[in-house]
Amino acid sequence: MNQSLPEDTDSRRIAFVQACWHRDIVEQARIACRDELVRLGLDPARIDLYQVPGSLEIPLQAKLLAKSGRYAAIVAFGFVVDGGIYRHEFVADTVIQAMMQVQLETEVPIISAVLTPQRFHDSDEHRGFFHQHFLVKGREAANACVETLANLRRLAASAA
Repeated sequence: MNQSLPEDTDSRRIAFVQACWHRDIVEQARIACRDELVRLGLDPARIDLYQVPGSLEIPLQAKLLAKSGRYAAIVAFGFVVDGGIYRHEFVADTVIQAMMQVQLETEVPIISAVLTPQRFHDSDEHRGFFHQHFLVKGREAANACVETLANLRRLAASAA
């Protein structure tokens, strides 16, 4: 669903947590997400960026941000690839489960743009493909963020 931010958007901010592993690819999602949120009506000054070394560090950063009370939502960006040592599936599963646990504990939505390709080779062809793919995923994350916040506002209004 493509929508815009309601005018009654609360004053809290949105946090971006970006893993720096494969930064040139991952930042494509962050940039696309930011651009889409701005297009949908969010003041870019309300977005804070936190960078972490890799995807495993995202859940703790997200939890600390969620517990701060400053953020209406957190959007996480990462790229977990098979680096030749079989552990990428473990890392990806751990990160996604931990982000889910954080949002359930804190009731602050965490939108995931942490991706794990089935196959990634550090070649021009794969890098080009994933640069474009992360642009799409960034826009999708922005729309998921807006829709989630709108749903939470509707729920809060109906409970009042």
